[in-house]
Parts: sequence; structure tokens; C-alpha cells
Amino acid sequence: MLRTIITRTVAFCTRFPWTVVSISLVLALVSTVYAVRNFAITTDINQLISPNLAWRQRELAFEAAFPDRYHTILIVVQAPTVELVSEASNVLTQALQKRPDLFRAVNPAGGGEFFRKNGLLYLPAEEVERTASRLTEGAPLVNALAADPSIRGLIQGLSFSLLGVTGNRITFDDLAKPYGTIADTLEEVLAGKPANFSWNDLLKGRASEPGDLRRFIAVRPVLNFAALEPGHAATTGIRQAAVDLKLAQDYGATVRLTGPVPIADEEFGTVREGAVLNNIATVLVVLGILWLALRSAKIIGAVFVTLAVGFCIAAAVGLMIVHALNLISIAFAVLFVGLGVDFGLQFSVRYRAERHAVDDLPVALSNAGAKSGAPLTLAAAAVAAGFLSFLPTPYRGVSELGQIAGAGMIIAFITSVTLLPALLAIFKPPGEAEPMGFKWLAPVDRFMEKHRIGIVALTGLIAVAGVPLLFYLKFDFNPINLRNPKVESVATFLALRNDPAINANSISILEPSLEQAQAVADKLAKLPEVSRVMTLAGFVPTDQARKLAALGKVNTALSRGLSPSNQVQPPTEQQNRAALRTGAQRIGVIIGERTGKGVEVAKRLADDLSKLADADASVLQRAETTFVRPLKVAFDDLRDALGAQQITLQTLPKYLVDEWTTADGRARIDILPKGDPNDNENLRHFAAAVQSVAPEATGGPISILESGRTIVYAFVQAGLWAMISITILLWITLRRFGDVLLTLVPLLLAGVITLEACVLLDMQLNFANIIALPLLLGVGVAFKIYYVMAWRGGQTNLLQSTLTRAVVFSAATTATAFGSLWLSSHPGTSSMGKLMALSLACTMLAAVLFQPALMGRPRQHREF
Repeated sequence: MLRTIITRTVAFCTRFPWTVVSISLVLALVSTVYAVRNFAITTDINQLISPNLAWRQRELAFEAAFPDRYHTILIVVQAPTVELVSEASNVLTQALQKRPDLFRAVNPAGGGEFFRKNGLLYLPAEEVERTASRLTEGAPLVNALAADPSIRGLIQGLSFSLLGVTGNRITFDDLAKPYGTIADTLEEVLAGKPANFSWNDLLKGRASEPGDLRRFIAVRPVLNFAALEPGHAATTGIRQAAVDLKLAQDYGATVRLTGPVPIADEEFGTVREGAVLNNIATVLVVLGILWLALRSAKIIGAVFVTLAVGFCIAAAVGLMIVHALNLISIAFAVLFVGLGVDFGLQFSVRYRAERHAVDDLPVALSNAGAKSGAPLTLAAAAVAAGFLSFLPTPYRGVSELGQIAGAGMIIAFITSVTLLPALLAIFKPPGEAEPMGFKWLAPVDRFMEKHRIGIVALTGLIAVAGVPLLFYLKFDFNPINLRNPKVESVATFLALRNDPAINANSISILEPSLEQAQAVADKLAKLPEVSRVMTLAGFVPTDQARKLAALGKVNTALSRGLSPSNQVQPPTEQQNRAALRTGAQRIGVIIGERTGKGVEVAKRLADDLSKLADADASVLQRAETTFVRPLKVAFDDLRDALGAQQITLQTLPKYLVDEWTTADGRARIDILPKGDPNDNENLRHFAAAVQSVAPEATGGPISILESGRTIVYAFVQAGLWAMISITILLWITLRRFGDVLLTLVPLLLAGVITLEACVLLDMQLNFANIIALPLLLGVGVAFKIYYVMAWRGGQTNLLQSTLTRAVVFSAATTATAFGSLWLSSHPGTSSMGKLMALSLACTMLAAVLFQPALMGRPRQHREF
């Protein structure tokens, strides 16, 4: 009956080709318009897992409680000194706060006015007291510099240190380091080189740590979810603001963006990068392969048009089903080209063989439909069943791909037995003078027939021997490893993932109240896998009375000097030059007959001061900018720091409270891991340890742990459904258990060898490339069915047949499509292409070289 239906369908389409083509083109046009208008893609890897799972529901509940955490841009400002980075970040923050059209909120992360005023209270009490003591002792110097923040004032400050030398309280050796630092900077200024100076470093007596030289600004952008890159306008606005403010020129600052919004936007950009060129190259190579297979421009044109029409319809149907593609289902296009062209090739190669036997186009088309209809139908049904087996699994990424690809395979099959014969009837390709098979493979056919037992035994032995390798098969569940590490947002995240401000790989818990959150936090802090536990209560410093007392003494000593009203009139250029000469002379006088390392440094400094006094006005101005501007910033920060007041939960700034508590009083706990954040096993142990105390925990490491379990379960479930559905389908069609096994055994063999090869090639499975396993079912079942149906028809010498020609060239077009993915700069997409190519190679070899040997000679012997 199936053969009759396909034969009549092909005959009808051949008789009324223009009607079929017209209907097909109208459907393609309507589908294209719909697909273009409704095209959407989500790059959120978290959406690849079903939201109905318990751990995903906890994630979604947490996201609903703190939605702004997942729609943010984190600006990373870096500069050569603490003063410059502080000034640059403040300037940028103020500029962005004036753009409510682009940004809903702009808040310094771990900085801002609150922390500028109260930052010293978060240091250990002993460190605050040491700092206060140094400032109190240096009060005369600080007051002098604050009153006259200029080159003249700096020279006066230098005089205080010289008084210490003359009074024998200090020596030039004690001053060697600060004098050397000043001299080094002056020499860079005099040489016209970029120069920076940090009073903060001078006060601390050491260079700043890398973390001291960066500031974070948390931005909640206005997102346009109708665009493929919702945060594009906001990120462009930030970059333009950095250019307009001349942060690079004036502050030596760099601005980098990371966070959920830019990572998602650049993820799409990476997927899109080079896509047009790759697609064009893929189409050209596929056309070349079709030429080698079909040797007729008219047949190639018919196959290509059929493929294009089927793709347009399938794309529209796919978008109707899932509404938005994800990072896995976007591979539908490649799958459709790779698998869809197989049906067209099978039909066309069969048509060419029939046309060679009977030089009558309608008869050849009818015979092609009669002989290829049943295998094509069974292959399409089996491929669709393989893909649709993922539909009930919680792995939403592949589930949606299964829906689209399953529907796409049915559409590809329908167009191959309707539109393709209609186009061939219109194009009227010439007859075939040569047979279609690979006669040159006759020796291989004879060898396989003669040694079939050995081939089957050796192949099985190799597969079984490699089974222990499967214990070493790795699955990388960390989604960050699917991102392109070269794009700014990901590179910045990876570089800073150990910084607590980034909260990379943190786990979060939501408790009904702050008191309960603190109780859980105390338990978590005792875990050896945990490096830090934070709640809102952690922002209330300890030992505040002791610290405020120390700062109060400093404030008493410096308050008058730090008052802006105490500043003197700025000096003229001539006064600055005179001060420089005076400073150089004082150093020389005090050195006198002294010797030693410190004296040599002092002589160098005196010489530099003399050179600066005689330098051009532009050089003098650069020196003042280099030394005086950070001094003013340092004094501004000092004024703020000395105004610190007691902090309570009630006095914490609102934006900080909103980050840690909800409107109904629930409180967040944030936990960071110890150890290497790049080590997935370390994150697994960390997640398991936290869950042992708080099973309701959520966050990246929990997602890594749970998603791994979910995906393994999904593929076991899908594999069972696929095997059951395909087995039932094959049984209904073939009616012989032995023939069903002849189809399934090579399929399973190809799967096992593919996974073993992954271990040997150090190729880890991940969220994206695991798509190769349903592909293995799809391509594998199709190829094996073709051979079983031909074998059941009594055909021998299968390697020489037109079937092998179709399978080989079909595999070549599929490999080309996968190769375009392999060349992608996106790691997830590239790994997808690699594993697809590997699984395709194993599948084709199992079909072409192993299956004929497994089947042996057909029950009804007929030379082919």
C-alpha cells in the first residue's frame, strides 16, 4: 500500500508539475515572510533545561526575587593608580546616571559615596589604628599639602622630610624608597613618557594590588527584548561615554564590560560571526558534491530548489512550534541541509538509475518512486521518531530541536516525493548513458563477501575492547566553557572570576528573614569547601567604636588643614619654578658630606627638581597633573573617610539593601567556593557540601551539578524511547526480528565507537555537542534502513550499487554542513560540528562497510 501511495503521488506530481510547483512556491514565500517576521533566538543557556524541574523552579524563584541580578551590565574600570581609577569611575558613573533613557540604575559595586565615607570601618581595627597613627604623626605635612595642593606645596612637604633628617629623627636611607619613587616619576615626565604617581602607594609603602586598581559599576540597562541583542543600545552608550569623557587619555583608564547582558549579546554575535561567509561556502561545496553525485545541472537545480522550499516551510513550522530558537535548536538549519538533502539524493540517484534502464522520463520517475518510496518513507519516519524521542525529556534545548528537526524531516520527505519529481518533469534532464554505481568497488564487495565473518568479528572485538574507555568519558557541564573566551565580556569574566565582586560560581540561598539567614550562614562558614559567606548583616562592621575613636583623633588633628576654606591662593608658574630650585638647593645643602645609598637617591631627586625648574611650561604642567591631581583625589577621599559614622542595618544604602533582601523581608545568603573556580570537580564538591546544609540552595555550581544529572537522565530516557519507537516501526515494516536487529546492531555499534573515539581524541561532551547523539540516531537509522531494504529486495554487491553512491554523497553533503559548524569561533558550536562529523564518520562506516558484511547474501539472491 505504501509503495502504491508513493507511486501515485509521484505520478500525480509528474502529470501536473506546474500546479505542484506553484503551490510549493507560494507556501515557501508565505513561510519565509512568517519566519523573517517572527525570527527570535535566545542565547540564555539556562533556558536549555525545563523550568518544571525542582531545582530549576528554585532558580526561577530566586531570579523572580532579585530580577535585576540577571539583567545587569558590570562595568570594570581599570587605571594605573588608585586615585586615577577612583576618579575615572566616579566621572563615568555620574555621566551614566544622566542617561535614564538607557539605564534604569547605575550604582558603584563595592564603592560609591557610602563606601568612600565608611570604607575604613571595614578594615581590621588594628589596621585602622595604624593608619590613624601614621596620619596623626604626619599631620603637619598633610595640613601643609592640603592647604597648598600644588608643586609649591609639594616642595614644602619635601622640606618637612628634610627637617627630619637634620633633626636626626630619620636618615636619607629611610627616605630612599619614597624619594626614589618620586624621582622615577619625574624622570618619566622629563622624558615625555606616560607617567603616573600614587600617593596611596606612597602612604602604604608598597605598590597597589591589581584589585586596588579596578572599580566596578553595576548598571541596570533599559533592554529592548524585540532586538536580537537586547542590551546593544546600553553597551554602546557606555562605550561612547568612555570615549567622550576621554577616560583613556586623561586617566589612562580602560573600560570593559561583562555580566549577563553583554555576555548574552556577545554570545549571539559570536554565533552570528562569519555565519554568512560560512553558509555561502557551505552552499557552494554542497552544490559541488551534488554535481559529483548527479552530473546534471537540471537535477541539481531541482534538488536545490526542493531543499530551499522545504527549508523555508520547516523554518516557519519550527518557529510556530518553539517561538524562539536556542543555542542548540539553531543547529536545525545544518541538520535540515545535512539530512534533508539525503532524501533528495536518494530519489535522484534512483531516478538516474531508472532513467539509464528506461529512457522515458515519466516512467523513470514513476519507477524511482516505486523503488525508493518505501525506504524513504521508513527512513523519514525513523529519523523523525529518533528526534521526537527527546520531546518528553527535561533537556529543553534538545527537546525543542527534536520537535523542529522531526517536523523538518517529514517536510523534507514530502517535498522530495512531490516537488522534486514535479521539477524534474519540468526541467526534463537528458537520459543517462552510464550506470550510476561504483563499479570500481567490486574488489571490496568480493573481499567483504569472502571475509564477512572475520570483518564482523574484528569490528565487534574492537568495539568491545574499547568499552573500558567509556568509564573515562567526560561531560563538561560548565556553561561558561561553551562561551567564546576571546570576546570581551567572557574574557573579563574569566580574568576576574576569583574577585568576590564578580560573584563567579557563587551559590545563593533565600531565607524568610535576616536572622534565619545569618543562622544558616554561620553553619555554612564552617564548611571546608567554603571561602566566604555573606548576608546583609555582613555590611555592618565590627569594632566600630574602636575604629571611630581612632578616626576621631585623626579628624581632630587634620580637620582644620583639610577644610577647603584653609587653602591658599594657587601659585603662579614662576612661583612653582622658584620652589623647585629651592627644594633642590635644600637637598644639596643637607646632603653635605653625607654618603650612602639614600644620599645617592636624594642627589638624583635634587637633580630632577632642577631640570624640571628649567623645563618647558608644558613639561611643568604635566608634572603638576601627574603629582597634584592624584593628591587632590587622595585628600577628597581622606575627607570622606574621616567623616565615617556608625553603621547599622537601618543606615545601609537602599540599593545595597535591595541587593540582599526582598520587599517582603526575605534575605539572601551568598556563598563562594575555595579552590580553583575552573575545576568542575571542585565546584561539584562545593555544591554538594552546601546542599548538605541547605538543600534549597541555588546558583551556578548547583546548576552544573543538577544539569549534569538532568542531561544524563534525558539521554537515557530519550535513548530508550528512540530505540522502542524505532524498533516498533521497523517491526511493523520489516516483520522479521532478525531484520530489525540487522538495522539496530550497526546503529548501536556506531554509537559505542563514537563515544570511545571521543575518549581517545580527548573530546568532552557538553550541552551543545551532545546533539550529535540524536543525529547519530537520525542519520544512522536512515542509512541502515536503505541497506536493509535493498538487501531484503535481493540486491547484492551493495558497495557497487547506486545506493552506496547516494549514501556516500549524502554523507559528504552532511559532513560539509557540519564542517561549517566546526569552523565557528563559538566553542559550543565548534564542538557541536566536531562531534557531529565524528559521529557521521562512524555511522557511515558502520552502514557501508560493516552492515553488508553483517547481513551477508540476501535471502532472495539477485545481482545488482
